[in-house]
Amino acid sequence: MKIRIVGAGPAGLYFAALAKAHDPSHDIVIYERNRRDATWGFGVVFSDRALEFLRADDEAMYQYLIPHMQSWSDLAVVHRGERVAIAGNGFASIGRLELLQLLYHHAESLGVTIQFETDIRSLDVLPEADLVLATDGAFSLLRQQHEAQLGTRTEWHTNQFIWYGTSRVFDTLTLTFRETPLGVFCAHHYRYSADMSTFLVEVDAATWQRAGFATMSPQDTIALCEQVFAEDLQGHPIISNHSHWRRFPAISNEHWSHDNLVLLGDALRTVHFSIGSGTRMAMEDAIALAKALRSTRDIAQALHLFEQSRAPAMHKIMEAARVSLHWYEQMAEHMPLNPTDFAYAYMRRTGRVSHAAIKRMDPRLAAAWEAQHPDTPAPPAR
Repeated sequence: MKIRIVGAGPAGLYFAALAKAHDPSHDIVIYERNRRDATWGFGVVFSDRALEFLRADDEAMYQYLIPHMQSWSDLAVVHRGERVAIAGNGFASIGRLELLQLLYHHAESLGVTIQFETDIRSLDVLPEADLVLATDGAFSLLRQQHEAQLGTRTEWHTNQFIWYGTSRVFDTLTLTFRETPLGVFCAHHYRYSADMSTFLVEVDAATWQRAGFATMSPQDTIALCEQVFAEDLQGHPIISNHSHWRRFPAISNEHWSHDNLVLLGDALRTVHFSIGSGTRMAMEDAIALAKALRSTRDIAQALHLFEQSRAPAMHKIMEAARVSLHWYEQMAEHMPLNPTDFAYAYMRRTGRVSHAAIKRMDPRLAAAWEAQHPDTPAPPAR
């Protein structure tokens, strides 16, 4: 089978490796517009649950990646300068470029061809293929050619975020909320190597406007963020990698394929970074599509099976991400809460986590909340 893949992100690379390992006769070429050593952003994070999904489907890939990851067993929420540690939330992280390089090597070792610095902007310029994968990200040019047939929907959300790094190495995934005269700033930060951390800064629309970020230079933007989070950075600098302010686009598609074109990863749907599932979703897409193609030689039927098998789990995560995103858009409304109530509200923000679940994960947090609300019934999950 001739398979052409546009975009060498985790979805395309992992699918190519799975398909080639199953049937070495497949002719698989990946086209990537960037250089081999180029990437945007810093680290990516996986929950323990995400890694268990990977381990269940592909123990070899799990064992291949895990030695390169940083890991920890809890998360923390910082509110009013107080750090509330929350147990039972294991995570692992890796630099985005390191992850891609590991996947490049794995795919190429199996015989997959990757053509870097090759910008494919249209299906018309691709050689004839049995199957084409659009894994070229949230702003997929291949998807844009067929948005009417795919039923693409894009909803732009109001918060602004900027993806930085820092040389301060944090112990755990931490959500730090700082109230300033300009408004509320939130930092999502975690280490992804022995000497670097991701440091993503998020603000609501009103704060972004009051701060004047629209006309502020990149240097002054970093300086202001360093000032807001000085206590957290402890003298370490914020580092940019072509970082710029963005709003989050919630993208979905009514149909996942058109003719022999199929969408995977962010080209298919975007998942807000607050639930840390984007890379996981991309890799699970790859697993599901590879399984579908192994079950039948009929490509149309395989694409139908892919969507049918993958949709239920995907829609659950998308809904959780949607609700989490709205919580961040309203984060200023939660700031009057005391640190315990704030951390508790954060854990329950998607509506999927009951008090009983929090009690299992972190009895201390549940007990602290119960002590502050002795006459309030424990809330169930929605």
